[in-house]
Amino acid sequence: TFVLIGSAIVGAVLPELFVIFFFQRGCIRLQNARNFVFNAPFWAFDGFLVNLMYRTLAAWLGDRTSVSIVAAKICLDQFGYNPFFAAPFGIWGYAWKNAGYSFAKLRPLLTWRYYREHALPVLIATWAVWIPLMAVIYSLPLALQFPLFALALAFWVLMMTYMTNRFAGKIEADAELPISVVRET
Repeated sequence: TFVLIGSAIVGAVLPELFVIFFFQRGCIRLQNARNFVFNAPFWAFDGFLVNLMYRTLAAWLGDRTSVSIVAAKICLDQFGYNPFFAAPFGIWGYAWKNAGYSFAKLRPLLTWRYYREHALPVLIATWAVWIPLMAVIYSLPLALQFPLFALALAFWVLMMTYMTNRFAGKIEADAELPISVVRET
């Protein structure tokens, strides 16, 4: 239950609050509710799978911290789970959402070409951020791995929310945010 709720909070609640406060000047829109309805189960399921993977890797490889065990877990995670499940699940899940939940519109995207053009760039960004994070996470006791993952996921999703809003033209790169910090002299 903690895994599902925690993943839904960091993957759905925090990003929508971020969008509402920083990009919509505090105004809640119907699209925020629609995003939440998609993102909450999407990220809860993802969190469930990640937690299952952490537990499975601990059972297979051990829950000890050594360079060889941590490296093996990182390799299985980042070069097995990520390219063969996490990246396709993410890009095709969001493509399905953006296509109005139409399987007919999603079907042409289930190709190697689409994967190559969309998943590979995501994987490169993922590896740059998550391989160092996974070194830290897999060095911790199993009981602490998912909570640290959830914290890292919160920052990852917030960063991706900002970038996707910027790429979609919803904000400008140099736009002034609707908050200010007053510096007293």
